[in-house]
Amino acid sequence: MYQAIPYSAGRLPSWPRQPAAPMASSSEAAADDHSAAARAAGEEEEEEAVRRAVAESPVLVVGRRGCCLSHVVKRLLQGLGVNPAVREVDGDGAALAGAGGALPAVFVGGRLLGGLDRLMAVHISGELVPILKDAGALWL
Repeated sequence: MYQAIPYSAGRLPSWPRQPAAPMASSSEAAADDHSAAARAAGEEEEEEAVRRAVAESPVLVVGRRGCCLSHVVKRLLQGLGVNPAVREVDGDGAALAGAGGALPAVFVGGRLLGGLDRLMAVHISGELVPILKDAGALWL
């Protein structure tokens, strides 16, 4: 049986306590620098892959792996008859530095349309279908 944890709005719980980080040696610092350089190279490769995907597909959804907002964007577009390409990125969306880093991001016809809020606004106003037709994503 689970035991209830008392709630107090006045203070934060004292658990879980994080142990103090040990001092890093020079070899560990060098390894951290190496891993930071590897992450930066990985982000550059990811950014280049996103740029290629934007150029190749009429509609591209870029989002975090397992993000529910990306799923909503994809389902909205599929409901209109569009089969969007989906690119899942890891991390915080650093691959979309030019797009403001906001995920999910929807690219239509090689241009950034925006996130879920912008997609919904364009859809409700009736402008989304003509934009998709101009991009070649709809043939109706």
